Amino acid sequence: MNLYEHTIIARQDSSQSEINQLIEKYSKIVEKNKGEIVKTENWGLMNLSYLIKKNRKGSYIHFKIKGNGNVINELEKNESIDKKLLRYITVKVKKFDLDTNYFNKKDENEKKESIKN
Repeated sequence: MNLYEHTIIARQDSSQSEINQLIEKYSKIVEKNKGEIVKTENWGLMNLSYLIKKNRKGSYIHFKIKGNGNVINELEKNESIDKKLLRYITVKVKKFDLDTNYFNKKDENEKKESIKN
């Protein structure tokens, strides 16, 4: 089994319920193709580096997936025709970093550090 990190960017006007539907939709596709979602992270609404389809922001969703290449092919085939998505990318990795949350708010990190001290 290969390990993949897969990130999708949804349109900025997507509601939280639409984001949840996207997560559920793509999770089912992975499971249907004998893959496994190890972790799902909703990174939230962030600025894009440049305009994509007239959008300045996008809602980022990140999946950590175990599976074979067929799972990724099926995912990307479905994502290429989805009008709610701006972009997607898949990266094959050697191991997952399940501990670090890269997109936490600074306030949350500072609170955690102050609690430890």
